[in-house]
Amino acid sequence: MTTEPTASVRASSEDINKVVLAYSGGLDTSVILTWLKETYDCEVVTFTADLGQGGEVEPARAKALAMGVPESAIYIDDLREEFVRDFVFPMFRANTIYEGEYLLGTSIARPLIAKRLVEIAAEQNADAVSHGATGKGNDQVRFELGAYALNPDIKVIAPWREWDLLSREKLLAYAKERDIPIEMSRGSKSPFSMDANLLHISYEGGPLENPWTEPPSEMWRWSVSPEQAPNDPTYLEVEYRNGDIVAIDGVEMSPATVLTKLNEIGGANGVGRLDIVENRYVGMKSRGAYETPGGAIMLRAHRAIESITLDREVAHLKDELMPRYASVIYNGYWWSPEREMLQTAIDWSQAAVNGTVRLKLYKGNIEVAGRKSDDSLFDENIATFEDDGGVYNQADAEGFIKLNALRLRTLAAKRGVGR
Repeated sequence: MTTEPTASVRASSEDINKVVLAYSGGLDTSVILTWLKETYDCEVVTFTADLGQGGEVEPARAKALAMGVPESAIYIDDLREEFVRDFVFPMFRANTIYEGEYLLGTSIARPLIAKRLVEIAAEQNADAVSHGATGKGNDQVRFELGAYALNPDIKVIAPWREWDLLSREKLLAYAKERDIPIEMSRGSKSPFSMDANLLHISYEGGPLENPWTEPPSEMWRWSVSPEQAPNDPTYLEVEYRNGDIVAIDGVEMSPATVLTKLNEIGGANGVGRLDIVENRYVGMKSRGAYETPGGAIMLRAHRAIESITLDREVAHLKDELMPRYASVIYNGYWWSPEREMLQTAIDWSQAAVNGTVRLKLYKGNIEVAGRKSDDSLFDENIATFEDDGGVYNQADAEGFIKLNALRLRTLAAKRGVGR
């Protein structure tokens, strides 16, 4: 019995005249660029997102030009401010971590890239978008869920699910046969697979595929080891407004500048390294190492300012919602109604999250040295261990305890406890 193809089935070459490719200029996407032209006989528009990853952005333009892409079909967009303002900051208002550790540096970048792919496809009247995510990873899910949420009729081409170039050696051979320029070819041994943006840099593959193997010291790029960090602590003050950092040490900064500065300070003090085995949405366990110095500082500081500005039950409810919110982002559902619903509640909670947190960084550690806010709910007159002048009647606690113990005493009596 045969079935009709669905929208997710590979598009035929007759359907595709122009494709927008998420393009880094590296081996995979350079091969994909040529493969798309050969396989679909189509024009290719390249899109490179500058999310703060560093020097690979402009070389991507030169590479695309060298491979015959016209200047008018090359998009290199500086998205750093939008990335931090509209994606990273909203995520950190929720104190978001996945599986208790991961700060979602890769996950949170994908919905923005998907957004621009769809926008460029509309501008260029393209038939499809394409990406270099493999069929084993989470990114294919994130890119495509985002694309379909923003344009339900978009076609998506995922070469790793179609071709037979399933190793670095085959990719290099394909590139050599077609004179595709590839810099820093590292022979037959696969290097670390790295992804970088303003929030983090991730490392996978190579020796990290054995979870018993310690990450080599030369792998890390953004941070010194805690052992090599300065012997004197670094203090800094971060100022919050509606749950977002707006100034560091009294100097107001844009969102992207805030994160850049915190990365520099954190990295210099050995902050933000992480080595985890995580559960991918596609079903496998994956070992990865991450550097997120600025994000680690932001998470610690945000919880500190919330500790004095949020009502107890609001704070606890946020903590209960956070794991669901983290899974929504990790699994690629940023553009979903459930994320929007959760975001509305989270953002509502941040109206009074204003004030300043003083932090002490020392050899990989982040300590809260102080916090203050005009919206603080902390009342020294109530919390003091000294005479509070009758503000808090300690005798009231007896009735409170007995009422809360009533069900426990009833249960104990039923069980014959104490007889």
